Amino acid sequence: MRPRQTILLGLLLLVPVLAFLFLYGFGSNHYALPTYLPERADSVRTVGGGWQRDTVYHQMRPFRLPAAGGRFVSSQALNQGLCIMQVVASTPASAQDAQAARGMMRVQEKFRREPRVRLATLVPSADTAKANVYEQLEKLSEQYGTISGKWFVLAASPDTLRHLAQYELGLTALRPQNLPFRPATEPATLPVGRLLLLDETRHVRGIYDGADIHEVERLITEINVLLYTYDHHR
Repeated sequence: MRPRQTILLGLLLLVPVLAFLFLYGFGSNHYALPTYLPERADSVRTVGGGWQRDTVYHQMRPFRLPAAGGRFVSSQALNQGLCIMQVVASTPASAQDAQAARGMMRVQEKFRREPRVRLATLVPSADTAKANVYEQLEKLSEQYGTISGKWFVLAASPDTLRHLAQYELGLTALRPQNLPFRPATEPATLPVGRLLLLDETRHVRGIYDGADIHEVERLITEINVLLYTYDHHR
């Protein structure tokens, strides 16, 4: 190979390397997660005296439910950081809900040492006042391999569970991230196998098919995106 050709080939190989080093050193990636369940658009006054329309998104209202160990857990305990939530539609769990629980196990293991990430599985119970509901929750906790203080298995009556799923989490047959959130007018059918990502302000930031391994990987990626946002954009 001639010297001129050698030099030209070297330059062609060097340019992408230099471009990569420049972007790595000086560039920044921005990936904004969507916020689900838009309720309305409010007009707010800007610093310059004009008006700007901002979308108001639904925030999950507080709740308090029985958990394993004969205690109650509030939603405030779950939302001290990020919360990955699963709503089990029936007992025994469907195949899709069981697969989604395995996705929760994957998330728990991935973020075992990250205290800002908590998980919650809500299961239906005919009578949450009876003592045997705690036995049921203990068995499920053992079955899932939950870490104490990390992953909470909670019980709710079927009506309460349906209300939480439809009115607070937007779990309906529709995907209302691009629609005004009107839960009373949407289908009441509770989808199975869904996982939800809630941020520290109790907004739904992602809805995933927990029975799909690629969706679980997307959930893990988007958890990391939110954590990065909290670490670098305070």
